Amino acid sequence: MTDTNKKDQLYTLIRNNPFISQQDLASELGLSRSAVAGHIAGLIRERRLLGRAYVLPDSRPVLCIGAANLDRKMRTLATLQMGTSNPVRSEEVFGGVGRNIAENLARLAIPVALLTALGDDAAGHALQTHAEDAGIDMRGSLHLSNTSSGTYTAVLDEHGEMLLAMANMQLYEQLTPAFLHSRQPQRAAAALTVCDLNLGHDSVQALLADARQDAAQGNSPATPLVIVAVSQPKMAHLPQDLTGLHLLILNRGELETRVARALPTATELRAACREVQRQGARQVIVTCGGEGVYFTDGDSLDAPIVHLAAREVAAVDVTGAGDAFSAAVCWSLYHDSSDLKLACRRGLKLAAMTLESAATVSPKISAGALDDIDDADLAPPPPTLFQQD
Repeated sequence: MTDTNKKDQLYTLIRNNPFISQQDLASELGLSRSAVAGHIAGLIRERRLLGRAYVLPDSRPVLCIGAANLDRKMRTLATLQMGTSNPVRSEEVFGGVGRNIAENLARLAIPVALLTALGDDAAGHALQTHAEDAGIDMRGSLHLSNTSSGTYTAVLDEHGEMLLAMANMQLYEQLTPAFLHSRQPQRAAAALTVCDLNLGHDSVQALLADARQDAAQGNSPATPLVIVAVSQPKMAHLPQDLTGLHLLILNRGELETRVARALPTATELRAACREVQRQGARQVIVTCGGEGVYFTDGDSLDAPIVHLAAREVAAVDVTGAGDAFSAAVCWSLYHDSSDLKLACRRGLKLAAMTLESAATVSPKISAGALDDIDDADLAPPPPTLFQQD
């Protein structure tokens, strides 16, 4: 292979991961490190590179790792008839927990990057373009040839109730521990890492191991790890040992899956939160839809577990509300807020804004949306089916 081809390959690797080291480039291309340095010097002379992607401390991004899907909703116009063609009204939106959180954060005007896997199809190109236009740094994401991008397709009846949903998300299995290791320079540059559980068990375990090592070495500034659950089946991706985890965000059903029992009362829910803390998570937030949220007010096992009521809103579409909540909590953590109550209040506000919108990420979310939060904004709790003892 000619030097020109090697240089072009090197340029592609750097474009996909601007934080890649010269040693990793040398190993990937079968070159000596000095040869890699020579090719980089040539690319700089040609103005194809402008230098290393160093990140200043005051611009460290939130790094989201997880899914970026094309979501399709098809709603029948009459009662569904099996075995024949049905007239429907359909829409396509950009989704995926990691991507949704990243877009919310970008709208809140903080630097954010996304590590995901995209296919080489039209959906992949659209997801990439939309994310970059929203201000999300996509440079470290994985681009897969001859692969379809992640899709989620829901078939709804004429009343809007789900009849069937199909998820094509096998490509996220390519977000392996080896891939995460290849993005280590980019991960080290982050102020906060947010991972969704579309990642496989081994990859989540690798992130936890790195967080433990980071803490053991006393690295400063450290990079806290937040994990956001995505569904009850994918709770199997969460390792048993959660040591090193700064915060786990999940809903009541996902918490029930984690502790393998029903949680019909507030007392039992609080006990389950404490159990997850004993497994190693410093803090836990449990979202309960219209019942509000429960959160551990401190990382001590003696710290109280507090309830906040949800805001009373006229919901248009529930899609994305949980991701907006998680984004607001992460926004608070990014701004060095150790007050988890304030973070959850901000989360409830952003979730309410999303519930009132037909969009997965509300177009009303922007810088300043979380500036004014006070107790008067919180509605009294609605009548509850969640037994309070």
